Amino acid sequence: MSPGLRLRRWAPADVGAVLGAFADPVMVRQAVEPVVTLPAARRWLADRAEQWEAGSAFAFAVVDGAGAVLGNVAVGAVDRRHRTGWVSYWTVAAARGQGVASAGCRAVASWAFEDAGLFRLELGHRVDNPASCRVARAAGFAVEGIQRRKLEYDGVRHDVELHARLATDAVPPAPVRPGRTSAG
Repeated sequence: MSPGLRLRRWAPADVGAVLGAFADPVMVRQAVEPVVTLPAARRWLADRAEQWEAGSAFAFAVVDGAGAVLGNVAVGAVDRRHRTGWVSYWTVAAARGQGVASAGCRAVASWAFEDAGLFRLELGHRVDNPASCRVARAAGFAVEGIQRRKLEYDGVRHDVELHARLATDAVPPAPVRPGRTSAG
């Protein structure tokens, strides 16, 4: 994971961070129900905890060195028989474009393969979302194809590009950011 970033389980004390993150209009599609009130933010957190306990999904807050929430990465739709899961992610507005999502996805993939015993992880993004594609590729997820008109938002159907990463795939290197040098 990038220096200063780490994953941790969501906690009830994160309610303000969740509410703040979902106040961003870009986040409207990132939850089943609008997360615009404290009770809704508490429900969102409670749902993550229930899914964790059921073993059906595992969500992590991506936090900086001071513990500030920068985003979310999760492995959901866990299928134990086939050892597969679905990766999702989002970041707060201030963290976008800084490698937080791709670092979080690399870390959650390592966790899923090493600790959860999964073999295959998938993720998808609308084809009109090149930033999400960059996250997937930087996290080592290979493109597998287009799922035609898979998602519907506001009456409009969207194609989705499917990516996957296997436990046997090479671990992608963390990108070198401007102002940093790589060892070697």
